Amino acid sequence: MPALALEAAEEAKTQEMLAEIALEEINEPGQVIVNHLPENDVWAVERVVQRVITAYNSEVGQCDDSPCITANGFNVCEHGEEDTIAANFLKFGTKVRIPELFGDKIFVVRDRMNSKFANRVDVWMVEKQDARKFGEKLAKIEILR
Repeated sequence: MPALALEAAEEAKTQEMLAEIALEEINEPGQVIVNHLPENDVWAVERVVQRVITAYNSEVGQCDDSPCITANGFNVCEHGEEDTIAANFLKFGTKVRIPELFGDKIFVVRDRMNSKFANRVDVWMVEKQDARKFGEKLAKIEILR
């Protein structure tokens, strides 16, 4: 297949995959919050880092006065899926896996932590007792592209 035709086919596939993404809401012009990722998508590992992993839930004492709303405006309580993480060292929307703890599950960076935890990852969980039980672990994080 000629290079231009291959490029066009790849671009069409990318556009098709983007069309499959369900949008949760648009908060401000230009800011789109992704609700679900395409299930059939293949992600490549860009880099692997080791970090301390903790967990949190939507409680005023652990967050702020609007605990269901993440730093990028996503409502984790309405979403109800435990696929959100807080990480200060990654951009919003970055996809990661934590295979040692969660297998192939893909998480999305939608929240931030206190600045004193610059290199930590915090996994959002629905139930407070699950977050407490999770505790603090050291694990490798696969940053995807």
